[in-house]
Amino acid sequence: MKRITVFCASSFGTEKIYEEQATALGKTLAEQNIELVYGGANVGLMGAVPDGALNAGGKVIGVLPNFLRSKEIAHLGLTELIVVESMHERKTKMNDLCDGVIALPGGFGTLEELFEMLTWAQLGLHKKPIAILNVNGFYDSLIELLQTMTTKGLLKEVNREMLLVSDNIDDLLHQMRNYTAPTVGKWIDKKEV
Repeated sequence: MKRITVFCASSFGTEKIYEEQATALGKTLAEQNIELVYGGANVGLMGAVPDGALNAGGKVIGVLPNFLRSKEIAHLGLTELIVVESMHERKTKMNDLCDGVIALPGGFGTLEELFEMLTWAQLGLHKKPIAILNVNGFYDSLIELLQTMTTKGLLKEVNREMLLVSDNIDDLLHQMRNYTAPTVGKWIDKKEV
């Protein structure tokens, strides 16, 4: 993996460990010669991840919509800042630039980005590993919900297993390096229902 896209909150949240792990993830990516692609801002966890990478000598590409740049939240110390016109163009560009995705704690935006990448993978539009760094159990309820979706027959087990999860950065990167995308298609025929 040459580049990983990280989705995360534009705030720090209530637990210091979120910022600590965001910084550690950026640092680890730099130490492992993996470039960081992220949303281009300098606030919250979105500022901590690139700072961790840059302080360890890593390369960081930010992708920021123009309307957010005008709010002066752009990170000015990046290796490269790509300015796009829309949120959709931002996600498309971040996908084009990366070999895998990691979600840190976040809110609506983080979940929307994560699930769009999962949906694209489920439909066979890419075969990249998609992962959650489950900092301090932040995503436990979401993981439980995904299992409920599978149990209730609304999500195939093979598709649920596309989402890699760990609370340890090195373990998560190991899982991502060894990921193989499912060969089962999304669509089923009536005999399988």
